[in-house]
Amino acid sequence: MFEFISSILVLIAALAFIAGVSAWKREFVGKSQIDLAESVLALFYEAEDVIKQIRSPHSFVGEGGTRKRADNELAEESRLLDQANIVFERYQKREKLFAQIRSMRYRVMATYGSAAEEPFDELDKIINEILVAARMLGSHYWPRQGRVEMAPDEFKKHLDEMHSYEKVFWYLGDDNDQISPRVRNTVEKIEGIVKAAFVSQDSILSDVVAELKSLITRGKKSFRKSDFKSK
Repeated sequence: MFEFISSILVLIAALAFIAGVSAWKREFVGKSQIDLAESVLALFYEAEDVIKQIRSPHSFVGEGGTRKRADNELAEESRLLDQANIVFERYQKREKLFAQIRSMRYRVMATYGSAAEEPFDELDKIINEILVAARMLGSHYWPRQGRVEMAPDEFKKHLDEMHSYEKVFWYLGDDNDQISPRVRNTVEKIEGIVKAAFVSQDSILSDVVAELKSLITRGKKSFRKSDFKSK
């Protein structure tokens, strides 16, 4: 009888210790993951809005004029190059945001696995496409439009390519835009990746209870075996 009571007391103490360690571990790891998840989500949400601002067709007087002009640059060339440079100016003003996102890439991958790299790569790809579109429109397509004589087929090709770059360059509203749905999809991907951090307390409690029940069951089986052997 004394051995039985001792076994029960040892089991209870062990269960209490394991439950305490388990709860502490969950709380510590969970808080760390939640902090990381909240930080990266906030940056991606902000990036979604900033990308719309960068691509906005609305500009103010003088915007885009910070670039260095060539000595032989004509006034019309300056106007077109300045227009394309608006995107670069806006991006440079918010470049710190995108640098912060890139700096979190490896922390997120270390926590959630290598698949977590995809949203970061996609966001970088979108930004690069916008900047390339600005460069191509300002240095090639807009200067040639209506100023360089082209054969019908060449002119059609020129227009198709120019319009394709303009769809990346300008934000035309969510209904007619190519870039915004891709950015939204990227945000949803990072949401899906980090959602595991937001585990409810009920779920954590259920895990602990299941763990305790398992230990009790094993303790009972062990006691029955020892009792049978003693007989």
